[in-house]
Parts: sequence; structure tokens; C-alpha cells
Amino acid sequence: MSEKLARHRQPWKPEELQKLRALAGKGKGLKEIAKGLNRTEESTKDAAREHGIVIAKLR
Repeated sequence: MSEKLARHRQPWKPEELQKLRALAGKGKGLKEIAKGLNRTEESTKDAAREHGIVIAKLR
């Protein structure tokens, strides 16, 4: 099974949220952050919104 399917609809772990905050804080774009977390752009954007994390470049 591919990694993408294995991660489908999995809850966000605290370590992932911490990495999301760190990458967003460095000014990384949505696409780069999502790739670094092995998550979809949509999932990454939703998690950021839900946890009050601002992503500078959404595209």
C-alpha cells in the first residue's frame, strides 16, 4: 500500500503540528509544507486554519 493511502484521513499528531508551525514560521509555502509532512495541500491548509497557524504562501 502506498504511503499516500496509508495516511488518508489520519489524525494529526502533535509532532506534525509542531513541524507545521515551524515550517509556516519560516515562511514556507503550502505546497512545500504539505510535501514535507507527507500530507495533501487541502489537509495541511485545514489543519493550519483549525490550529490558528498562518501559512504565508497558500499557493
